[in-house]
Amino acid sequence: MGWWKNLDPVERWMMLGLGGVAALVALFLRIASEVGEGETTTFDNSVLMAFRVPGHPSEPVGPAWVQEMARDLTALGSFAVLGLLVAGVVLFLLLSNKRGRALFVLVSVLGGTAISTVLKMSYDRPRPELTEVARVFTASFPSGHSMLSAVTFLTLGALLSELQPQRRLKVYFISVAVLLTLIVGISRLYLGVHYPTDVLAGWAAGAAWAALCLVVATWLRRRGKLRETA
Repeated sequence: MGWWKNLDPVERWMMLGLGGVAALVALFLRIASEVGEGETTTFDNSVLMAFRVPGHPSEPVGPAWVQEMARDLTALGSFAVLGLLVAGVVLFLLLSNKRGRALFVLVSVLGGTAISTVLKMSYDRPRPELTEVARVFTASFPSGHSMLSAVTFLTLGALLSELQPQRRLKVYFISVAVLLTLIVGISRLYLGVHYPTDVLAGWAAGAAWAALCLVVATWLRRRGKLRETA
């Protein structure tokens, strides 16, 4: 482990980040393999039914206002809401002459969107037959809302935490990013538009991509190839 001691703190963080990316990718592949073999059917259906009225699988548990709140919360992971959020952040960064960070956000989010689309087309898993509460237009695996919310919120959380000198503020921004990501994924389960393995795979893939982008951006800055201003 002598090589580890020779690394500076940033290099150690980068190595840990790459280890986390590898672990998350392995988790995604494991979930995808088990889904493909049908080994998650019992688990998926059990979790979905826990959110449904007994004897009425098309109806989520809870009063009407809870269902409405779930639809509002799930919109936080929609392409429209995330697109507006990212556009506003990128424009702010450009106006602040932080072009390097603006590029980082764009590559992370647009790259995550492309990967999500490719994965959905590749696995082409049918949706649960519980879609009366919300309309859906794409395949089920992985959950696009879960993956894109993980990519976007974790990227922005990392960006905001990096700009803060106080540790408690860093923890706060990362915690909020994680919380929003979890809320979006759980709302997809409650609405019955995704299986739990869809959501877990979306979280894993989204977090892996966001972490990889952050590590690469850090490496480029250390080599002087990614500057704040062009």
